[in-house]
Amino acid sequence: MKLPHVYLHALGMVNALGADTDAIAAALAVGDSPGMGRITLGGERGAFAGRVQAPLELAPPAHLAHYDCRNNRLLLAALAQIEPAVRGACARYGAARVGVVLGTSTSGIGAGERALGVPREQTDGDGSTDGAAFDYVQMEIGTSAPFAAAALGLQGPAFTISTACTSSAKAFASARRLLQLGLCDALVVGGVDSLCDLTVRGFGALESTSLERANPMSLNRSGINIGEGAALFLLSREAGPAVLAGIGESSDAHHISAPDPSGEGGEQALRAALADAGMAAEAIGYVNLHATATRKNDEMEARLMSRVFPRGVAASGTKPLTGHTLGAAGATELGFAWLTLVREGMTLPRHLWDGAADPALPALDLVEDERRLSPGRAVMSNSFAFGGSNVSLVLAH
Repeated sequence: MKLPHVYLHALGMVNALGADTDAIAAALAVGDSPGMGRITLGGERGAFAGRVQAPLELAPPAHLAHYDCRNNRLLLAALAQIEPAVRGACARYGAARVGVVLGTSTSGIGAGERALGVPREQTDGDGSTDGAAFDYVQMEIGTSAPFAAAALGLQGPAFTISTACTSSAKAFASARRLLQLGLCDALVVGGVDSLCDLTVRGFGALESTSLERANPMSLNRSGINIGEGAALFLLSREAGPAVLAGIGESSDAHHISAPDPSGEGGEQALRAALADAGMAAEAIGYVNLHATATRKNDEMEARLMSRVFPRGVAASGTKPLTGHTLGAAGATELGFAWLTLVREGMTLPRHLWDGAADPALPALDLVEDERRLSPGRAVMSNSFAFGGSNVSLVLAH
């Protein structure tokens, strides 16, 4: 039985590049990111990260005030951009037929860190500051999707996926299944993560972070920059500007934090996505790489890309412009691929690096100048995570 196509409609985004899709598209075109720089966490200055610069003024409605934290305000900022489209879906299908599937890795842990770190005499007696009570629900890992559903009054299935850096990429696989099985008629899908000590210091403890801007695929690469942001789509079976043509997932379980250096598990995900889309590799005109700028990830990804695309394909890693947004990375980078596919005149995202190719890695066709997607070509986005979780997504017209 042929399953129905699933289409990506409206997109809402906020990250270090900007506070909406117009600002983000403009910044992507020139490779400029105002939110990248050194930040202060835990009283220490020195981490290089991607921080949202726009004020997050949207607060949860009164009956959801206990959810209020930076993570959920990032979520609301992206949600507001697609709210008209979501309201339209509710009008057509009913709120009970519209669901939410989101990915995150930190939820509101930053709010918990601040509550625990403030001396009790400076709080309201419950670990809160400035009169805003801390509630555990702010940092509970499953909070994001139920909160988004409650904020818009959606009554369909609502759940959160947390598989580290593939979280929001895997959300699209779950959402497509809900649509194809007829359990929903539309879904809000994406991811959100906010900066916190836990991730910045945790990746530092793994010796995976760089004190300068990330330098993916370079001989001189020295690690990742952590980032924050949110990216949300509205998905449905209605025809739209882009179809979610292919999804590939694999789990190689090579190591708790290191990728399989051969890239075999990641390669399986890419080939599965192409097979699901019914496409040959030559049908892909652009790939958004996971490209964390760590020694091992870039080595693994360069090798699998050279095998899946032996004739080459335009590719770039965009984390130097956003930081690695962890649970939001899959949706964020799929958002960049979606903009490249559907926005008229959009140039391919630049690969920002020092240009010093690593001779130990297969050469990739990295986008360093102004280029556009060739007519009729599809786009791909790759995500890889701790524990050997791999996801590849393909979009087409």
